[in-house]
Amino acid sequence: MRISVYRKAHFNAAHRLHNPAWSAEKNQAVFGLCNNPNYHGHNYELEVRVTGEVDPETGYLIDLKILKNLIKTEVENRFDHKNLNLDTEEFANLNPTAENICFVIWQKLRAKLDAKYDLGVRLFETPRNFVEYPA
Repeated sequence: MRISVYRKAHFNAAHRLHNPAWSAEKNQAVFGLCNNPNYHGHNYELEVRVTGEVDPETGYLIDLKILKNLIKTEVENRFDHKNLNLDTEEFANLNPTAENICFVIWQKLRAKLDAKYDLGVRLFETPRNFVEYPA
């Protein structure tokens, strides 16, 4: 039986959308308020989907405690209450757009999750704006 399980998580983080190769005017034109030099923050909501075959011995796809701890270690501890531009190595040279944050989270989780599982990450930057990888 192939099935998906989901785990939700939450973290708060600040960021600034900015391309250092561009002029201040171009950054402002493209990123608007999100280019504030003093940064701005979001209450990110995260949904992680793991898909695969149910273990016939346990009845589990994956022990959700394992998934909870993985998200805590790889996402919440790493990004919660941080300035993504200044406090994280992942975004030192990568614009912390919702798209890039989602993909970085997927990479972090994928590296720690057994290859037998398919993985999907959905990141809500606001209640109405979200991204998903893979699409």
